[in-house]
Amino acid sequence: MTITYDPKHPKYLDEADVREELTRVYDLCHGCRLCFKFCTSFPTLFELIDRFDDQDAGKLTPAEQDKVIDECFQCKLCYVNCPYIPELHEWALDFPRLMLRADAMRYSTGQKSVRSRATTQILGRTDLMGTAATALAPVANKVVAAPAQSPIRKAVAAVTGVSAVRLLPPYAKQRFSTWFNKRVKPSLTRRQGKVTVFPTCLVEYQETAIGKDLVKVYERNGIECSVTEAGCCGAPWLHSGDLKQFTKVAEKNVATLAAEVRRGGDIVVPQPTCGYVLKKDYLDYVGGPDAELVASHTYDAAEYLMKVHKDEGTELDTEFSGEIPESITYHAACHLRAQNIGFKSRDLMKLTGSKVKVIQQCSGIDGMWGLRAENEQFSIPIAEKLAEQITKAGATVVTGDCQLANTAIEEQTGSPSVHPIQFIARAYGIDPE
Repeated sequence: MTITYDPKHPKYLDEADVREELTRVYDLCHGCRLCFKFCTSFPTLFELIDRFDDQDAGKLTPAEQDKVIDECFQCKLCYVNCPYIPELHEWALDFPRLMLRADAMRYSTGQKSVRSRATTQILGRTDLMGTAATALAPVANKVVAAPAQSPIRKAVAAVTGVSAVRLLPPYAKQRFSTWFNKRVKPSLTRRQGKVTVFPTCLVEYQETAIGKDLVKVYERNGIECSVTEAGCCGAPWLHSGDLKQFTKVAEKNVATLAAEVRRGGDIVVPQPTCGYVLKKDYLDYVGGPDAELVASHTYDAAEYLMKVHKDEGTELDTEFSGEIPESITYHAACHLRAQNIGFKSRDLMKLTGSKVKVIQQCSGIDGMWGLRAENEQFSIPIAEKLAEQITKAGATVVTGDCQLANTAIEEQTGSPSVHPIQFIARAYGIDPE
């Protein structure tokens, strides 16, 4: 048995070694039970082991071990709350990274079903899919907007593995980077920073309004913006176990982003999952000076603005002339909480004078996990819990950093949720395009 989270370790993909490590960790987690509330993986694990009088995790079959793995959607919250992580304890538990290792082992040894592997090949190619869908936006959006369980959505599910019941974000007619390159750039009167925007595939091809408002808010505060040519962060490959494809994407992005950092400035990411990948996962799967440079210069969109607000010699514009609600509900995305940077979006929005109610219930999306048809039975109940808390909060305005989580909120409540950067743009009086 090897306790390793290093994908370059010779035993990383060894099935016998991985399964022994699963037994060790499952036994420790069963004895602790602190993480019972974060996802269905843990209740499933506890129930499976509780069947045995001696509560021996070693008696679980490979299929039972895999059931726990399949229900993990990489929210990372168990790691954030675990007292036995490598940095703190000799047990060196990192449940999310062990699940990634187990998924990579199952993918490499052919244990993933043909159906699951085919879905991964489709969902992983976000840049290809986005490029085609934006070019054919009217047609693509008729498919995306078709009612749940309609014949067209069922046909798409049969071909792609994408859920026929989940609400899907529409595609933009014009890509964010196209808009950025065509616009007339303003002259900054006071330069307070320089950033490269890593738009993420979601903002590049679908929720372009987030990127537009980000650029306008940043430039209002004297922050010079450029847009990277790097593509998707690779999270769909990583979270599905395709280590080869993820590493290929990661190495290319690290080289591109490191070169941009060396030209001066930082990297800003408006979506939490992608920001986590740049800050954390590239260190594990690529490593080296370039990955370290990228990680140390990557910021969440609100995190960077709060840095400008608090750093000596720079200041944020706090003159808000737009319409500001008395109170708002803010959904703190799991992958943002897992970055351990605090509630920067909450702090930013509070500068407007609005009262902010924070909701910390997971949306159950995890990039593409919650959109896969095979995960509907697990993902939808999680989104329903989030909707219940948001409805109970009762605010007329709902915000959240993760736009896929925002889509799940709209799916379950019938009301839209906006990115905090969009909230700030409206508070400044900046009109949406």
